[in-house]
Amino acid sequence: MNTKQLDRIHTGKGFIAALDQSGGSTPKALLQYGIKENSYSNDEEMYALIHEMRTRIIKSPAFDSQFILGAILFENTMDRSIDGQFTADYLWEKKGIVPFLKVDKGLADLEDGVQLMKPIFGLNDLLKRAVERNIFGTKMRSVIKEANPVGIRKVVEQQFAIGNQIIEMGLVPIIEPEVDIHSADKATSEKRLKDEIFEHLSTLGKDVKVMLKLSIPTEDNFYSDLMEDPHVVRVVALSGGYTQEEANEKLARNHGLIASFSRALSEGLTAGQTHDEFNVMLSQSIQEIYEASIK
Repeated sequence: MNTKQLDRIHTGKGFIAALDQSGGSTPKALLQYGIKENSYSNDEEMYALIHEMRTRIIKSPAFDSQFILGAILFENTMDRSIDGQFTADYLWEKKGIVPFLKVDKGLADLEDGVQLMKPIFGLNDLLKRAVERNIFGTKMRSVIKEANPVGIRKVVEQQFAIGNQIIEMGLVPIIEPEVDIHSADKATSEKRLKDEIFEHLSTLGKDVKVMLKLSIPTEDNFYSDLMEDPHVVRVVALSGGYTQEEANEKLARNHGLIASFSRALSEGLTAGQTHDEFNVMLSQSIQEIYEASIK
């Protein structure tokens, strides 16, 4: 584990940029960026286009370590290069931004009010490659739709079981049990989720470090006590389908909680924008998410 990177994530001012839309969500991300599905004819062309978009974001002068602590990459992005360097090396060496990798393979069907992660086949091989590519940590997402105690327990058990596998490889896992923002009993789900997380944190070895990526809570500052846990490097928030403005407004009310936004970060960016238009739009988004994150 890179201690300089650990210190930056633990104490730095800023937020985490989520650039990790994968197979299923890439067409949506491209469409939001102004590239229609008839612009590419296969996965390889699609991934080349999304890498161009991500490269444009990463290379932008607005994408600066003054505001951004880390960036979460998709496996395909980790394996590609920017200006002759692997993406993770470019992020850290050229930009001073800590690289993370999304490792999950998507969500299973709804059961017990939750969606667990699908099995992650070949995870150890992927983690070995991540270590070789100088990745600092990983991210994996499950979703909680209802305050079902059985389902929520299963979600957290699965997250920590795979998290331990990631820790053994020397990486820092971002545990991401998202509570659906449209859930009718969101606050109850969050209470049950927090209890389960604390229970699992208590089982970790003394020096083990994890991060948590959670939905912005219904009750302001609800996750303050999780931030104090010695195992927790940082608690970051997902935008969860809120607009950038809504997400920032809610985030700003939660002291110590920082953003890890995906859709809300790239909102308003399009392929047709000039270099200057793109950078101005991205700069404005980054500035506003940063301000909400440091409150």
